[in-house]
Amino acid sequence: MAELDIGMGKAGRKAYSLDDIALLPSRRTRDADLVDLSWQIDAYDFSIPIMASAMDSVTSPHTAAAMAELGGVGVLDLEGLWTRHENAAELLEEVAALDGNAATARLRELYGAQLDHDLIKQRIEELQASGSYAAGAVSPKRVRSLEQILLSAGLDLLVIRGSIISAEHVSDKAEPLNLKEFVRQLETPVVVGGCASYSAALHLMRTGAAGVLVGVESGRTSTSANVLGISVPMATAISDVRAARMRHLDETGVYVKMIADGGLRTGGDIAKALACGADAVMLGTALAATSDSPGGAHHWGRSITHPELPQGDLVQLEATGTLAQVVSGPANGSDGRLNISGALRQSMATLGYASLKELQKAELLVVN
Repeated sequence: MAELDIGMGKAGRKAYSLDDIALLPSRRTRDADLVDLSWQIDAYDFSIPIMASAMDSVTSPHTAAAMAELGGVGVLDLEGLWTRHENAAELLEEVAALDGNAATARLRELYGAQLDHDLIKQRIEELQASGSYAAGAVSPKRVRSLEQILLSAGLDLLVIRGSIISAEHVSDKAEPLNLKEFVRQLETPVVVGGCASYSAALHLMRTGAAGVLVGVESGRTSTSANVLGISVPMATAISDVRAARMRHLDETGVYVKMIADGGLRTGGDIAKALACGADAVMLGTALAATSDSPGGAHHWGRSITHPELPQGDLVQLEATGTLAQVVSGPANGSDGRLNISGALRQSMATLGYASLKELQKAELLVVN
């Protein structure tokens, strides 16, 4: 791709957000009931391509079970409040009743509690008891120390998640996690991320991961663009990682799933992310805004509690509807934030595509 001159001696590519593109209808349309929204990662099948983000304001054991009933999957933050406090639901209600500064201060206090390994096992058991797949997320720095706990508890899907993850980390303080070595030792399928470039994604795919998260702190709560200057528009990020996936598929015959993570709020956003090459999406703000979310329409990322360099805000959201309404309707508004799976289905029907794999072949237009 041609680069643009930024100044003398420095050039860069133009990048596109999902708002910068639109979907072009094909030569046919079809009935919406002929559209299949199902997808698979490793041995696990889901009827809709939606994952609930591993954020305490989004996913609890209860909402993970509700997501499973709706056809998706909820990922529990196994380093969050649910694994630090037995009465996490009560504490989240307390935080929801506070204003911004007081809520932030209280969250920092709550996240200061030690991780409870027994609670980690208990929460995984709660996920399993609900009949849903037990999906949990941990950070790269803690995954090695928690490995035996996670595996002995029978975690079905492990998400190793950070703002930016690389397969190669340099440190003079401790032996860094070797993702390739670690992932290949596990029988549990692993999703790793985030990443947003061709080279980073290709290295992560070569670790043996079943899926990669695409996105660099682009959600509503993140301030990384301001604090660190790091930001990659989602349409370009997905497209670049798609190219890496094609190379990896040619080299190994293994198709690695891509999950777009960050800044997706409407059915149209989801349709465009999938058309760019994603297999599924991970939603944060869209689900945090539900009336039955764990955060009570407060939304935050755990980076808000960093003692030296926080890179996130606590956001007060306007409640849109119940989790069921947001995911599967009915919608009583026309802004695309309700019945997002129905909107995706209708988009695919209008475009003429019967499956998510076909949608990935959609023609795109640059509109901004």
